[in-house]
Amino acid sequence: MIEEVLDFVDLVLVMSVNPGFGCQQFIPNALRRVERLADMRGNRPFLIEVDGGVTTHNMGELRRVGCDVFVAGSAIFGAKNRKKAITDLRKAARWTG
Repeated sequence: MIEEVLDFVDLVLVMSVNPGFGCQQFIPNALRRVERLADMRGNRPFLIEVDGGVTTHNMGELRRVGCDVFVAGSAIFGAKNRKKAITDLRKAARWTG
């Protein structure tokens, strides 16, 4: 159903956890949803954002399938060293493996 409105959006948010509270595990099916959305994007200029369970372990794969914007709340605010967590997340987002 979203395909009908893609010409009118600036950003599409893909929830990768069940909404409601933090510190949840990433739902792997979100990768497939991001990839399908990226395929539908074509030349449209909208961004794809993923929120929920984003970590250094899945950011590279999310980037590979088409994610542009990451929400990594618990990965940062739950870390003992937030500066290192942000540095590590930025490195993981650039990974193109």
